[in-house]
Amino acid sequence: MAARQLKEFTREEVAQHNKPDDLWIIIDSKVYDVTRFRNMHPGGAFVLTEEGIPGQDATEAFYGLHRHEVLERPQYQRLQIGTIKDEKPVIIARATGQLSKVPYAEPTYLTEGYHSPYYTESHRAFQKAVRQFVDEVVYPDAVAREEDGKRPSLSVIAKMTELELHAMRMGPGKHLKGRTLMGGIVKPEEFDYFHELILHQEFSRHGQRGYGDGINAGTLIGLPPVMNFGNDALKAKIIPEVLAGKKFICLAISEAFAGSDVQGLKTYAKKTEDGKYWIINGTKKWITNGVFSDYFTVGCRTDEGFTVILVERCEGLETKPIKTAYSPTAGTAYITFENVKVPVENTLGPEGGGMFVILSNFNHERWMMCCSAAQAQRMALEECLKWTNQRKAFGKPLNSQAVVRAKIAGMISRVESGQAWLELITHQMCNMSYKEQAKYLAGPIGLLKMYLTRSGQETARDAVQIFGGRGITRTGMGKGIEHYHRTNVFDSILGGAEDVLGDLGVRQAIRNIPKNARL
Repeated sequence: MAARQLKEFTREEVAQHNKPDDLWIIIDSKVYDVTRFRNMHPGGAFVLTEEGIPGQDATEAFYGLHRHEVLERPQYQRLQIGTIKDEKPVIIARATGQLSKVPYAEPTYLTEGYHSPYYTESHRAFQKAVRQFVDEVVYPDAVAREEDGKRPSLSVIAKMTELELHAMRMGPGKHLKGRTLMGGIVKPEEFDYFHELILHQEFSRHGQRGYGDGINAGTLIGLPPVMNFGNDALKAKIIPEVLAGKKFICLAISEAFAGSDVQGLKTYAKKTEDGKYWIINGTKKWITNGVFSDYFTVGCRTDEGFTVILVERCEGLETKPIKTAYSPTAGTAYITFENVKVPVENTLGPEGGGMFVILSNFNHERWMMCCSAAQAQRMALEECLKWTNQRKAFGKPLNSQAVVRAKIAGMISRVESGQAWLELITHQMCNMSYKEQAKYLAGPIGLLKMYLTRSGQETARDAVQIFGGRGITRTGMGKGIEHYHRTNVFDSILGGAEDVLGDLGVRQAIRNIPKNARL
């Protein structure tokens, strides 16, 4: 269909259309006929007929009430009838895949004029490709699924498989060997933890917290025990189909009876008399992706002690969705096991050795959460910087108020310090063996997660104060801030409560104080 031809008007011509039955307005050099739309305006007809709006430039008034994306919706694009002669739009939305030009909206390594000792051209090319993919493929699905509560679309999962994104989200390792990563942008042997950091942060940019967990977060924590402790036959079956996006897996540890207290779990696995099977009975709660998972990495009590067992969805295993503060798209589940029969070959690691199996992946899981938490806080900062620059109060922009600038100063400090600490730990990970990471980084990663989750909650509170009523409204100008304020607390609970992790870091430090250290 041929593109609609738009006419050119002078501002004087537009000004003549200033009556309720003949109503035009100007928004950023574009002319809109809102005559018939006037009575359909969600905020009421008065908004379009108050003084200074009919026939006039309503750009400032529009951006005080609406996000730019409103103008890009088809139903509102149709209202445009022309442009102002010899004028060009000033406000241009960020193009797909592009970097934001707003100060502090991007990490320093992506900011023009700044430098970083950590990132190479390989990392920059990788970041560019991942952002393009997230903007084009992931973001539209994230917004739709967060709203309707359905699981992430299988079409998105399939496109991620094509680029080996599922495999890369597991981090560097031999599982990447022979794979073509991101269309060949990075070789498997070159892929490091900074590539992975980029991946987690870019995948957080859609801003939909429930969807972020829904898009295979269960794999990131449920598959490593299989990769590291499963027998060869189990790995040969499970790993390929999960990394291909054909099957889904989750980690099932927490119960209503015990969370951080893993030793208090009540789900019990008992061997049959012939010793060939486990019979599992019990429950699990708050299990991410549990609703739609095919496999469950389950923590159980056994006669030998805490043991981890891989369970395939079968008779006697039922999952029910749990309503939480974020969207059902995460697939958060309550799971019941009633005489579930599992081959003993599905035991991950030694019987009674489950604590080591679970603890071995905690560092990486918590580090991944730090990546996402740091990015989410940065996005809240960008929202506040934009809003305070365009919103006027008492005749002046919000950012002319000292109290508002003080809040933003705190946000910037928290965002930049958190990212710097994250990158420092990531650098250590790149230069340590897995065993060294377990020895030296459990405490620092625990403290970093505590810092990011606590600072995130402070940023969320300040952001709501800056946005006012809009910051507690799920739609409109403050929808991103409302969502962040409502869901950022998840990071302080999942992967280990922030208080427990802070204590872990301090206890590790205390153990390493030299015995002869004195004031």
